[in-house]
Order: sequence, then C-alpha cells, then structure tokens
Amino acid sequence: MKAGTRSSGRQLSMLLPLLFLVFGGARAWPWPSLSVPSSKAVGRVLNFFPVPVTEECLSDDSRRTGLCLNTYECRIQNGESHGPCALGFGVCCVFTLSCSAEVDNNVTYFVNPKFPGLLNDVGECSLRVKKISKDISQMRLDFVNFNLAQPNRKTGVCETDTFVVTGGASKDLRICGLNSGQHVYYDVDDAKDDITINIRLTKANYNRMWEIKITQIEFSQRAPDGCLQYFHDSVGTVQTMNFAINGRHLADQDYVICIRQSESMCSIVYEPCDENSFKIGPPLYSDTGIEGSGDDNGGGGNPMVSMDSFRECSDRVMMPCDSEEFITPQGGPGICDLLHCGSNFCSDKETPCRIESSTTPFVMRVQFGPGNREENPEDNLGMCIRYEQQQCSS
Repeated sequence: MKAGTRSSGRQLSMLLPLLFLVFGGARAWPWPSLSVPSSKAVGRVLNFFPVPVTEECLSDDSRRTGLCLNTYECRIQNGESHGPCALGFGVCCVFTLSCSAEVDNNVTYFVNPKFPGLLNDVGECSLRVKKISKDISQMRLDFVNFNLAQPNRKTGVCETDTFVVTGGASKDLRICGLNSGQHVYYDVDDAKDDITINIRLTKANYNRMWEIKITQIEFSQRAPDGCLQYFHDSVGTVQTMNFAINGRHLADQDYVICIRQSESMCSIVYEPCDENSFKIGPPLYSDTGIEGSGDDNGGGGNPMVSMDSFRECSDRVMMPCDSEEFITPQGGPGICDLLHCGSNFCSDKETPCRIESSTTPFVMRVQFGPGNREENPEDNLGMCIRYEQQQCSS
C-alpha cells in the first residue's frame, strides 16, 4: 500500500469516532431542542452568548426600566425585548403583567387590562408579588399612571374604587383617586407569604388606568424605617395622595414622608406650591382671630393658633421642630406637636410663607382621620409643599 493511501486511511479512522458522535450518536450531545422547551429542558440549553452581568437597563423608548438578559432568557421568562444592551450581547427585557398574575422579577410593570387604553368595567384585579430572594427588604411602587375613581367628595373615603396592598410588615396601604407620579415603599422584611395588590372597581362608566412599576429592594438600598415615601433630591415637591384639580385628600391616612439629608446640608425650608395648595380642613381661628396653623416660632407679630384649636384638627400635618420641648412621645422622634391644618400653612401675616427646620432627619407626618363627618371638598384639597435643603453655615 502506498504511503499516501496509508495516511488517508489513518485520517479517516480518526474522523470516524467524531462522525459517529455528530450523526450516529447525536443523543449523547446536548443539542438544544428546536421545539418549545419544557421547564425541565431549560437548564440543559447552552447559552452561547451570555450577558456578563444581569443589571437594569432603559428601554429603547426611554419610558421603562428592564433587565439586561440574552434574547432566549427574555423570551422564556415572558418578557419583551426593548432594544439592545451590554454592547449588543443582550436585550433590555421589560416585564409587564396584568390581573391574576404573579411577579417573580425584581422590576415589573403592573397595568390594567386594555392598557394603554382605559378600563371602565366592574370587578377585581389582583397581582401577587413573590420575593425573589430572602435579601429583599422592601417593595417600591412607582405610580407611573394611576387614575381610579375619586373618593367620596365630602368624606374622603374610597367607596367606588380601592387600591389595597397587603401581606407585608407595613400596615395595609389603601388609596384611590389620581396619584400619577407618586411612590410608596412597602416593608416586606418579615413577610412569609406573597404580597398581594388588589384593585376593586364597583361601578361601571368610570375611566380608569394604572401603570405601576414594582421594584424589589435589598436591605442595603432600603428607605429608612417607617417612611412610606422617601425623597432623595435636595430640592423637590411633596404632595398628599389624590392632590389634584377637583380632588380631595383621602381619609384614614397616617404615614411619614422622609427626605434624605444631602451632604453639607444642615436645614430644610418648606413652602406651599401656591396660595391654594394647603387646604386641610376648614379655616381655624385662634383666640386672637388669627387664621392658620402657624409655625414653631411664636414670637413677634406672628401669633399662632391656640393648642385648643389644634386638638380639633382630625386632619393634620405634623412638621419637625427645632426645640426639644415640643417633641412628644405621641408624635415620635423628631415630630413636632405643633400641627398644621386649616386653610393656611403659615399664619396669615407671614410673607413669604416659609417654615425652616434644622431637626434631622427631615420628615413630616400626614394624619387624616377616618372620614366620619362631611365637609366642603374645597376646604380639603390636601397639600402640595416645595422643599429645599439649606447648606450648613461656615
């Protein structure tokens, strides 16, 4: 036999085992199935283009936050691809759910049926939120769009529609009305069961829409204890729930709004958004005839409402104070017992209307009663307050 023939024979004999593996022994090689994979087969699928790090990304229309995954992972988790990420190796995968679904991702959008269309049906829509790991400490709900039926205009009670969150360490959250742009933190540290979000619609012919971003937050990034709302910027705006034109503040609300103290800032100034942006109950008058709740400065020409008038405020906002003598156990640490209610944030002779406090942390407490009496809705619009942190004096 010629040398060339022997060499070709050896090469063929070396290729035969490989050809057997590829064709005759294909079952021994974990080829990905071309059919729709079952849940058991998912773990054996080779990921030839893994994304280096699973992190948040911005969708191609810049409206929503997603997770950077490879295309296959996005598809099997029922997400939608919204543009590339990770230098084109992944896609920005956005998760959107509606009624009777279960959340098992750390960023998910909960929307009404027919979204972005309006919903005017009667019924209930529930969503279950499962903690993705034991390290999850809070859920943050961002109300991108939130438009339910208004509460009873005279009492503030949510009667027609209700949005309720239950199952966590925080007290149950119950709201209605117009709350687009608002956010809340909900504690789930010790939650053993899933968190449930339930929306109940009792009357037809009301146009509703909701789009709620649900983010699961680890302990290292959580908001401080007791804060239903937590603002990170040194300048911003705070509003009570359902603060809107023709709105009415909600009944049965008791929560704390917190503002993170920025570096080199030692105090904070609060002032109304405009002359009609503080309406919490009918006007109050002190023994001297001065209208408003006043601030914590009782000297000079700025007399305050008497404490007897304060005790009549079933709906009120409590602000921080600079003097420890005004801090009471009922209000909690840093909460001033000088309440703000009625139709003025400051006493009516103060111009401009500003309240400054150096008490830290920067917080305010909203306490609205159960709504067991009827009042003029024009006197109960709620509160819109601008804040600005002030630099420490040298």
